[in-house]
Amino acid sequence: MCDRRSGGNLPHMTGLAALKEEDRRLKRFGIGGGLFGGAGTVAFLALQALVATGIAALALVLPVWASALIIFGVLLVIAGALALMGKKQVAQATPPTPERAIDSVKADVAEIKEKAHR
Repeated sequence: MCDRRSGGNLPHMTGLAALKEEDRRLKRFGIGGGLFGGAGTVAFLALQALVATGIAALALVLPVWASALIIFGVLLVIAGALALMGKKQVAQATPPTPERAIDSVKADVAEIKEKAHR
């Protein structure tokens, strides 16, 4: 059946409408991703301000260089702990081959071969 108003191009028109809708949706994803990136940048700057505040607070009782060195050491310990936790997670993820999927495919092939020989 043809829709006379669309000149018989109803499936084509529906496809174009779907593409336009998808285009709008993807643009929103792009804008949302950019806004998340901006939020991350501002959060990083806020963290830097917090570090400067910590240095300034310690500078009330210690020399500024000692305060900065203490904050540096604390941040270095945190970074090291995060790196070790990340390394542990990556080590648990290895090997990078999908072992369960490979085993499943091998079992499927064996079953197909068995049924083919009957």
